[in-house]
Amino acid sequence: MYTDTDLDGAVAAGVLTPEAALAFRRYLTGSAGDGAADEEQFRLLTGFNDIFVAIATILLLSALAWIGSSIVLASITTQFESPFGVSGPMPRNFTPLGGLFVAAAAWGLAEYFTRRRRMALPSILLLLAFVGGVAKTVVDVAVWMLPFGDPHMEGVVIALSGVVAAGAAYLHWRRFHVPITIAALAAGVVAVAMGVALALVPALESYLAIVALIAGLIVFAFAMRWDMSDTARTTRRADVAFWLHLLAAPLIVHPVFKLLGLLDGGATAGEAVVVIILYVLLGIVALAVDRRALMVSALFYVLYALATLFREFGAISLNLALTGLVIGSALLLLSAFWHGARAAIVNRLPDDLRRRLPAVSGRKPALV
Repeated sequence: MYTDTDLDGAVAAGVLTPEAALAFRRYLTGSAGDGAADEEQFRLLTGFNDIFVAIATILLLSALAWIGSSIVLASITTQFESPFGVSGPMPRNFTPLGGLFVAAAAWGLAEYFTRRRRMALPSILLLLAFVGGVAKTVVDVAVWMLPFGDPHMEGVVIALSGVVAAGAAYLHWRRFHVPITIAALAAGVVAVAMGVALALVPALESYLAIVALIAGLIVFAFAMRWDMSDTARTTRRADVAFWLHLLAAPLIVHPVFKLLGLLDGGATAGEAVVVIILYVLLGIVALAVDRRALMVSALFYVLYALATLFREFGAISLNLALTGLVIGSALLLLSAFWHGARAAIVNRLPDDLRRRLPAVSGRKPALV
């Protein structure tokens, strides 16, 4: 099977012209059937060797992180005071090499497994390891250098790590063009925004859910911009949009349910009904934009809400089983009739908006 990455590599090597690659993509899309665009495909594995390399990569990077974190470059003693009245001297060890070793190794491995071998799963892991290693190094240095116990410093550390992580993701994108990289860059920008807000106004910590919700809506709009530039979903832009939606979904869903009080240790029957209604609305949005990430991110909350409803109606011993039965059946039915459900929603949208969304498929499920 030819992938979008393979075609991009052929164009870069001069084997195909950009026009020939575009024509070939269109041919593959047409031969795959009308439903190719709304299957939300993305490449994770090219073969079992991806899993083999991924396991080896995790073992190697974990060992480097452990070894690096055990090397103490310097140490000082500061006065520690806890909220419980306990105080005393506390050593602060300077151990920034763990993240640095991981970042350096991840970049070096990406030169082979990403740039030359174009392996999907190892490329994702190496990108996350590189950005995470760089961010961890910055956090270690910042925690060592900044004043201990200053309430503004938490926001400063978050902002600094976000800036450096976003910069690292940008450099990685320029070199390797792994689709998840743009989502990592966006996550860094979100961290910067939250960190700056906390550093300037520490009292905003109580309102971080609102900040996260706003950030999630912005990331969702950014994802839709990538999506709308490739409604046929035949290029790397669709994969970039997929990862951005996967980032935006929890940023939107988690704050909404937190603001509803669902995460405060209990839920009433009324709150549970509100959660289910919100989940249905999220499902409609997911159908319209043909992205399932919103529904997956909200799944835990609706499971909790349904379990609460069944408990209120007296089905205490079977509430979890009944919840799984209802949600599992509903999601399987939605998956089976996804194309028809999309058509019912998208065909009612304004023409200008409908043209910016993936085409509605009339294809029926094939029998295996």
